[in-house]
Amino acid sequence: MTDQQTEQQAEPQETYLDGYAAILAQVAGTGRRLTRDELEERRLLGERAAEAGHSLRALVRLHLDATRASWPGGTSGAGVADSVLAAVAQAVDAFAEGYERAQRLAVRQEEAARREFIDDLLYGRSDLGRLAERAERFGLVLSRAHAVAVAEGPEAYDDTAPVTRFVESALISRFGDRRILITTKNGQLICIAPGDQDEILAFFAKQAYAATDGSRVAIGRPQSGAGGVVHSYEEALSTLELAERLELDEPVLRAADLLVYPVLTRDRQAMADLVLSVLGPLRGARGGAEPLLRTLEAYFDAGCTAAEAARRLTLSVRALTYRLDRIHQLTGANPADPVHRYTLQTAVIGARLLGWPAQEI
Repeated sequence: MTDQQTEQQAEPQETYLDGYAAILAQVAGTGRRLTRDELEERRLLGERAAEAGHSLRALVRLHLDATRASWPGGTSGAGVADSVLAAVAQAVDAFAEGYERAQRLAVRQEEAARREFIDDLLYGRSDLGRLAERAERFGLVLSRAHAVAVAEGPEAYDDTAPVTRFVESALISRFGDRRILITTKNGQLICIAPGDQDEILAFFAKQAYAATDGSRVAIGRPQSGAGGVVHSYEEALSTLELAERLELDEPVLRAADLLVYPVLTRDRQAMADLVLSVLGPLRGARGGAEPLLRTLEAYFDAGCTAAEAARRLTLSVRALTYRLDRIHQLTGANPADPVHRYTLQTAVIGARLLGWPAQEI
């Protein structure tokens, strides 16, 4: 709270009625309407009241009480009453306008502060000590471990999107105040939750999938410390990218389950050499390497069960067996041989990670 806000809160509510009784007395005597300056003065008083945190309902009631107490005596008639009531309506309306104007400004400032905090949090740009202090304002305790889930759907989402509001409402209804932060970044929906409460991220993934008509959600591993959020966030983003390159069908992907893939691509040149030396001969097949590469993928995904792999490829078992024999002939590696199988499967994964054969490596 600023010194100005503290000073304003100390002001009695009657302060915001300054000049109100005098205006009513003048209106009763002349029948005039409020001047532009008087209306602006009411608006400024409304702004001050909002900034000080006073209740608008209480202040409106105070205006009505003051109207009753100041009701002009000694004069009567419908004309006087109409003039006074019109002045009351003008004054209260201007006061409420100023109050709402201050509230809108406060909301915009809060939104800007929240967005700045989220940008600093997810990019790791701010001093970690200062970031931890700011985080408490938004319900996060960065000394604890946190995990981040990222959902991407068929369209870009921002903080005001119906999908964002729906998912946030669902999480609040289910978990209440559990130090959860829902936000958006680069069109993606993001959930930050304590690292020891995996049920929150699992529920977020379910709600995001339903709300976005089939999104894909990646969940990073829990990471400790003020920099843990950005590390988990980057891991979730990498998992989404990995899923795209590997053409994975699962709607929810956990970085912890896919750790082998970053390991495989850590030495890109070594992986490229493996792909070309093991699978390169497939380019000599009729139709190129792609059909046979798809065959190997389906075969390995089916647990090396020929009947299941044939079903996935809509082939007969005989046609599948022919393809596997052709792969053996071209590469010298037998997919059915356990010794050769690991090398082939690793090379197939590498091919997808490197975009081969569509891209030269």
